[in-house]
Order: sequence, then C-alpha cells, then structure tokens
Amino acid sequence: MSKIRYVAKKDLANVPLSISQLGLTVLVPVISPATAKPSIIYEPWEKEKEFTFAKAFVSPKSTVFPECETLFEYKKRPSPVAPDENWIQLSEKDERRDTVIFGCRPCDARGFDALDKPFTQGLFKDPYYAEKRDHIIVIARTCNTGCETCFCHWVGGGPTSPIGSDILITELEDGFVFQAITEKGQDLLTRLSMPDGTDKFPEAEEIRKKAWKSLVPAPDISGALESLKNIFTDDDFWVSQTDRCISCGACTYICPTCYCFNITDEGVPGSPKGGRRLRSWDNCMSSRYTREASGHNPRAKKFQRMRNRVSHKFWTFPENWGSYLCSGCGRCITNCPVHLDIRAIVLAAIEEYRKKKGADS
Repeated sequence: MSKIRYVAKKDLANVPLSISQLGLTVLVPVISPATAKPSIIYEPWEKEKEFTFAKAFVSPKSTVFPECETLFEYKKRPSPVAPDENWIQLSEKDERRDTVIFGCRPCDARGFDALDKPFTQGLFKDPYYAEKRDHIIVIARTCNTGCETCFCHWVGGGPTSPIGSDILITELEDGFVFQAITEKGQDLLTRLSMPDGTDKFPEAEEIRKKAWKSLVPAPDISGALESLKNIFTDDDFWVSQTDRCISCGACTYICPTCYCFNITDEGVPGSPKGGRRLRSWDNCMSSRYTREASGHNPRAKKFQRMRNRVSHKFWTFPENWGSYLCSGCGRCITNCPVHLDIRAIVLAAIEEYRKKKGADS
C-alpha cells in the first residue's frame, strides 16, 4: 500500500469530512475574530466551517497538555471496615478522545516530540499526558518558505522536518501530497479514499528543497550548552540581556515546548461534596513561580527567571535529553511586547563565553 496520496485543491475540504466520518475529532486552524486583530487558533472541525493552512497563533500543545485539566475528583464516603471513619474516594476523569490535528506546522509537531521526553520517557511516565498522546494523529503541513522569525533549522528541525508528525502535507501548484511518516499515519491514509500520489512526490520533493534554500543559513549554536553552563553566574550578562523584559509570560504560554505546571485542589476533601485536583499551565517568568511558603524566592529578579528559561531550553534539557527544548517556531519573538529575541540571547551567551575563554588563556 502506497504511503503517498494526492488531493486536488478543490477537494481539500473533503479530507476533514472523511476523517470525521471515521469517528475521529478533527482540529483545524481557523481564523477567530478578535477585538484587536484576527487570530488563528485550533478548533474542532465542523461541516461548512472554513479552515486555513496559515500558521496558527498558538500551537496545538493543549491537545495533550491542556491549559487546565481535572486529574481526578474526590469525595468523602464511609469506611466499609470502620463505620466511625471516612475514606476519600477518587474518581478519574476520562478525557480520552481520538483526535487528528490537521494542518499544524512541523515546528508544532516537533513540540510534541519534545514534550514526549519528560512526560513519557523519564523515570516516571505521566499517565494523563500519555493517554492523550496515544490518541492523537498529527498531520503537519510543510512550509514552502521560511520567515524572519522562524529558526527551526537552528535547533535540529526544518520547514519539512518529519519529527513528531504522523503525516506530512506538501502544497503543490494544483493540490497537496500526503506522505505517511508513521504506521499510525499510514493506517489513517489507508482508511481514507484518496488517490495514489506516488507520481506527484518528485514535485513535492522539489518544493521542499526550495523551502530549505529560502532559509537564511543557521549559525552554529552547538556551543550553547557549554557557554550557558559557564556564564550562568555572570549576573551582569543576564541583566544586560533581559533589562527590558516585563515578565508578562507571553513567551511561555505560546511556546510549543514549555511544560511547567501547577497542581491545585478545589473543594474540601472532608466534605460530602468533595472536590477536584487540577493541573494548569504555570509561567516560569512570573515572580511568584518559585516563591516558597516561607516567603523566600530563589528567583526574585527577572534576569534570574529569564536565565533559567534560556538555560533550560539550550543547556539542561539538551544535557538530559539530547535535543533542544525549542522547536524554533519564533512565536516568542513575534509576540514579545518588548521585542526580546531568544536567538540573540543564545548567540550573545556563546560570544560572551568565547571572550571569557580568550581572556583566561
């Protein structure tokens, strides 16, 4: 069975329809009106709903790592062995949905691959994340050109990277080539009535090559890990790099790879009504992020928080997992209200360490 399928442009809207008829939820990028300017977000596909292949304002990360999710509910019930005592009964929320993410970008797909490492490949597997991850199929649309704020090729990706995707879509002049990357992707293509696209694949390959040629050559950031490790205590450097940061946290909330979270309980466990335990996104740029119950805060200053953020992505995570905790999507650059650029910080760190080594030699 061919792993390559082809769809004419006029028939593209039928693909989400066909997927939904298999009983799967389909998330598509749609233009959502806003007070200031329209935003592109992911919403469940509905018949007659128009979708776009433009890059979304946010990644589809919340599909597997929701902004806020109920881990379980709890309530009081009498003990079956000691009538004068009460037990706490737990009941988990079943939020499993077979979902297809249709039309995200390769940098977003690589975000899933990055999240897989701490959530499923560490000492402890996160069952809530893993359950959702096992029930999604990622269909990414390759980029035909680079853009000013994208730097996927700096961090091991690219405009046509297959990492994290189950199916890759490449736009041709008259249609789209669908290429299965994983067995999960091939199984879905097999279940859809789509013409074979093997004869169209050479054209898709040429378009992918042109996409790579459109990129500005990436600098060598292989020295980022060592550089960040060695200038971590250089407060003057970090202050100079982050002096205009306002700690709004926009960079963390729209990042495909950030995974900090907080756990809170709502309700009273000993009451008949009980309560629930929630997991919600947290923001490492917040001044309260590491504040302890005693009042002590080891990262009270914003330069310390930005230092932690950049170092985690380009030093400690690569040291532990062998890849950057950054997919190069550029959203943190595009949406920073004071125009901080994480690329510039990393390059400055490499240069600063080079100077220090030169001065010490």
